[in-house]
Amino acid sequence: MLDFAHAKEAVARHARVTLIVRDDRLSERWGRDVVYKAECLQHTGSFKVRGAAARLEALGSEERERGIVACSSGNHGRAVAYVAGRLGIPAQVFVPEWVDPVKLEGIQAAGADAVRAGSTFDEAEAAALERAAHEGLTYVSAYDDPWVIAGQGTLADEVLAQLPEAPAAFVVPLSGGGLIGGIAASLKARFGDAGPLCLAASAERAAVMLASVRAGRPVELAEEETLANALAGGIGLDNAHSFELVRDLVSEHATVTEGEIAEAMRYAVESLRLVVEGGGAVALASLLGDAWSDVELPPGPIVVLLSGGNVARAALVEVLRGGLS
Repeated sequence: MLDFAHAKEAVARHARVTLIVRDDRLSERWGRDVVYKAECLQHTGSFKVRGAAARLEALGSEERERGIVACSSGNHGRAVAYVAGRLGIPAQVFVPEWVDPVKLEGIQAAGADAVRAGSTFDEAEAAALERAAHEGLTYVSAYDDPWVIAGQGTLADEVLAQLPEAPAAFVVPLSGGGLIGGIAASLKARFGDAGPLCLAASAERAAVMLASVRAGRPVELAEEETLANALAGGIGLDNAHSFELVRDLVSEHATVTEGEIAEAMRYAVESLRLVVEGGGAVALASLLGDAWSDVELPPGPIVVLLSGGNVARAALVEVLRGGLS
């Protein structure tokens, strides 16, 4: 059972209410409002501060005193470091060796101990779990934790409060499933089976959750280099929460290519005047690429989650020049 009431209170203490931005061009194309939830403008540059707030606020006094361990490709770690710093909780954040330098700098600037470990996310997570067990510290998962999932799910209520009518669909990036799982669970609690659809967009090179849903169980995939590095990594073969939510509550899935992600990042800068990282742009990429044209949508606007904006300057410049695709 997800505690959305606690999550909403915790998130209100640490996150900002982000903008809703209408896209005139895509609204005309789709014959309905297409709007963006600009979590790229959130504290720490991504939606992840919501889950971090809900989880860390739920810690007991002894857990807070001992400290926490997290593993992240960057955004979760930056969010955990930020909230932990505000609450005075010692934090160790494990990251893979390829972590985006912007995200690494953010983790360190917030006062957390950043630990590089392993050439893949899964290797870094294994090291983080070992450290947590060895030192008796609380491990804060980026996606497979009911507190974290509830925190991410606060996005649903926030969007509903900002719009004059219920959306037809939420289009959401998919990685470990905490974000879309939380949104889908929140909508299910509010509307039952009659709520907005949840459409999951995965990067082709970071689609382990989609592969798991198709297999009917959590699976592992080899990690590939991708512009959407925020979505990289596995979901854990012992996944206890997010897999079932994605399997049971997500309406449709689509994947996008590296070229489509790069094009979405360029579109965000040139048409929306927003900087969106690769992982944060996959939902937009799916809409630009017409991935949902065969999906029967109910009335209402389409809400697209721009989930993060933390990207190294050199990578963004290369994308804007037409590279990295």
